[in-house]
Amino acid sequence: MDFNHRVLELAADPHIPLLERLRFCAIYANNLDEFFMVRVAGLIDHVVQGTVPSDETPPQETLDVIAERCREMQSQLEDILHGKLLPSLAQEGIEVVRLDECSADERAELAEVFDEQLYPVLTPLAVGPGQPFPYISNLSLSVGVTVRDPSTGETRFARVKVPEVLPRLIQIGESTRFVAIDELIEDGLPSLFSGMEIVGSSVFRVTRDADFEIKEGAGDLLEAVERELSRRRFGDVVRLEIDEAMPADMRAMLIEALDVDLRQVFACRPPLDLSGLNVLAKVPRPDLRYAPWQPQVPERLVAGDGSPVDVFAEIRRGDILVHHPYESFTASVERFIEQAVADPNVLAIKHTIYRTSGDAPIVPALAVAAEEGKQAVALVEVTARFDEERNIRWARALERAGVHVVHGMVGLKTHCKLALVVRREGGRTRRYVHIGTGNYHPATARAYTDFGLFTCDEEITADVADLFNQLTGFARPQGFSRIWVAPMHLRRQAIEQIRRCAREHTETAPARITMKMNSLVDADIIEELYTASQAGVRVDLIVRGICCLRPDVIGLSENIRVVSLLGRFLEHARVFRFETGVETTTFIGSADMMPRNLDNRIEVITPVLDPALCTRLGTALELELADTAGAWELHGDGVWQRRASLPGALQTATQETFMRQALRASTPGGETHLTQREETADRIHRGRSADD
Repeated sequence: MDFNHRVLELAADPHIPLLERLRFCAIYANNLDEFFMVRVAGLIDHVVQGTVPSDETPPQETLDVIAERCREMQSQLEDILHGKLLPSLAQEGIEVVRLDECSADERAELAEVFDEQLYPVLTPLAVGPGQPFPYISNLSLSVGVTVRDPSTGETRFARVKVPEVLPRLIQIGESTRFVAIDELIEDGLPSLFSGMEIVGSSVFRVTRDADFEIKEGAGDLLEAVERELSRRRFGDVVRLEIDEAMPADMRAMLIEALDVDLRQVFACRPPLDLSGLNVLAKVPRPDLRYAPWQPQVPERLVAGDGSPVDVFAEIRRGDILVHHPYESFTASVERFIEQAVADPNVLAIKHTIYRTSGDAPIVPALAVAAEEGKQAVALVEVTARFDEERNIRWARALERAGVHVVHGMVGLKTHCKLALVVRREGGRTRRYVHIGTGNYHPATARAYTDFGLFTCDEEITADVADLFNQLTGFARPQGFSRIWVAPMHLRRQAIEQIRRCAREHTETAPARITMKMNSLVDADIIEELYTASQAGVRVDLIVRGICCLRPDVIGLSENIRVVSLLGRFLEHARVFRFETGVETTTFIGSADMMPRNLDNRIEVITPVLDPALCTRLGTALELELADTAGAWELHGDGVWQRRASLPGALQTATQETFMRQALRASTPGGETHLTQREETADRIHRGRSADD
């Protein structure tokens, strides 16, 4: 909730372009949807089952605090949206108007839109004898209608689902004026209920429990996931959003029919579904958006004439660190896989897939590799939340193409980001790996900040090969030389590094711990950080989301500072740096410091061995810690406060600095150098099916 409030603060920030502020409103709403589907749903389960969460706080107490906080933030959101953003956009000629504000010509045009696009797909479902209350799907927007038969006086409730295939805001002609789709539907209700009197109508939206768990002994994992996905559709209602003007009798009827707790009912000023704001964000007004950003080709991956280099030869020359989205995912990670597919000396390609998309060439590349006789292995995590159905489709398509597909392990999500290539070189084989902090997903690689390491270090690559054998076969490595792997050893090794800093700290050679992650929740890790602080170690934490540690508490954590960064890109990287007068070690990987990551997922954190790359990561962390453009600091009372520049000081905008650095380091032209791709890459793209 605190994290989402920081997103809301970005929506209110007058220094951010208008359409980007609107996008932050939509992000806030999407975050809240997922929060209810998973976190709130879990708390309601505890209430129903009479159990208490691991933190021993009564679940109903937490639910009450959440409900109160949600209402406060909803009020703030409405003030920002209706009091600032929409009026400011109207001054720029981008308007969301009511039907009664439209001209006669506009009304006629909208009536035509209703007749041709809306009416044919609308299905009114009435409630009455032989007509039970209809199923309301998760996150769907509905128009509730009370209709009366004038001949008998009989009154019934009906529900009209707003079509999900149509935009939530309907554009009026070629103008930049829009009308909410639900208002257009309400205006057309007489044609849907011909001969009836429309007594009243109002909009509502339902959120359902969308979480599930596959337990040990579930049998075939794919079948178990598919069973749970079908059940997810009918999860309990955990939130009911209604138009604040909804009639009291309709409200009472919905609460009873949906069996929802009154505390989970939220009266809102429309629009209820803020995803519709993305329609406005697409209006061609670049002056109201961030300047376009084109990820740059890393300088080591492009030749002087602009042509791509031999990736494997470059990795042999030295490890490569890439920083997305400042540096191109296409020119680095995708290029690595494509070259492996095209190279006749490559014997095997092994890959983990947690989240990906239909426009990613990596998954089709594995199919091409299998067709060419290479050993292609894909470890597809079919329980990746909200990507389950997509990943199941990918898994089956890859199996049909001859790829060896492993579906993950029951009880342990495979969350690590690994790609392994085995190549024949002379009389021996050499392994190359990519270990990342983010998913192999080209869209998020342009929106999330992540690091990735390419290396052919023999110890690291042997570790990754052993891990793949463990995940795909029936092996149990006794240990790993370099990488940290959860749930086997990662927690212990992270704690050992923290303790090492405490042991080696002296006044003349002070130790320091710097950790960047998405969330810090794990109690053991937090206790070790407190102990290190008490030993005098300086601890700097960059935590984007949840942080259960309290900094700056006298006698406990006065040496700990916690910063959260938000901005144009979603901070997603995990970096861990431990400095003492004896040794400085730097690591990147997939794991946050949360019990689920450390105990219930397959995670990998790798050391970064090249001193120059370690320095680069250290410099990046220092820059983020000094940010004054999009940084919040956590105080000892648990309150986050946005950091501001000192009077007269230059503002430090980390993400903008990284963009400038990437531009300076790249060859002119950026990703335009990638238009001439290998024949194999073309085959990969041409070979996609319509479903892809």
